[in-house]
Amino acid sequence: MSTTTLNAFVHTLRFEATDIISIELRPAPGVVFPSFEAGSHIDLHLPNGMVRNYSLLNQPGEEGRYVIGVLKDAASRGGSRSVHQDLRVGMTLPISAPRNNFKLHEDAAHSVLVAGGIGVTPILSMARRLKQLGRPFEVLYFARSRANAAFVAELEALGAPLLFHFNDEKGAPPDLNVLLASRGPDANTHYYACGPAVMLDAFESVCAKLGHTQAHIERFAAVEVAASSEARSTYVVELKRSNRSFTITPEKPLLATLLDEGIDVPYSCSEGICGTCETKVLAGEPDHRDSVLSPKEKAANKAMMVCVSGCKSATLVLDL
Repeated sequence: MSTTTLNAFVHTLRFEATDIISIELRPAPGVVFPSFEAGSHIDLHLPNGMVRNYSLLNQPGEEGRYVIGVLKDAASRGGSRSVHQDLRVGMTLPISAPRNNFKLHEDAAHSVLVAGGIGVTPILSMARRLKQLGRPFEVLYFARSRANAAFVAELEALGAPLLFHFNDEKGAPPDLNVLLASRGPDANTHYYACGPAVMLDAFESVCAKLGHTQAHIERFAAVEVAASSEARSTYVVELKRSNRSFTITPEKPLLATLLDEGIDVPYSCSEGICGTCETKVLAGEPDHRDSVLSPKEKAANKAMMVCVSGCKSATLVLDL
């Protein structure tokens, strides 16, 4: 893949909760880590050849280190298993520069941060940034049990309103209807959630019902989005800067065609969740199938994720 990488070394591995470790990465000699914003993530190029995205959890503005938290997922396809089994202190590995698909609105009158399980990682970075800015916020943190909840002490140290819900103690999952209904539909309040897909689906549904229009989510697992009924099986893609055009067919989707034709397209996850392959659309109507762009951004048709998305128009013109 054609994304630029940085060499980092594993400085610290630390147990944080059941099946969760944190990894502190520092720049290899001669490397400078770019600054990052709250909500950002990086790609790790793992020893087993896989590339996986992980959110940064440390304080935005810190220099010379990136910290991530990784859950050893029982359903892992090899990524989180490699992090837990293969990484060693002192090991060097390539990483990407930080990217942000989960931006924090720092001027919001109030922020409600909702974390489910390992989804606490970007939420913690956001909370740290809001504390630094002196902005009002609160955190709702859900986990199966206390043993599964990482970074509890770090959140408590921030001194902001903090609600924990542990399923084994409460006897049931959290009721988002109840928890979010008490927080009024103020246009100046922003809601953020990161966690399992079932929690994020419920969060989006509840926010829509309650009129919480400023709702933002970050998914760490791809959601399969079927092609729309208007999607074309065959279409022409024109590349403005390269002055080339290709026919896209069901046998070879867009990204594969571009790569086979030697077009330099950055990509990483190939699942529509990391944002690496975001490409400017100059004309035509994409069939968006990613989990990165907001509904408003998708409706604007100004950009698309070429790894998973298709096309509704006969021709698609891209800034490549």
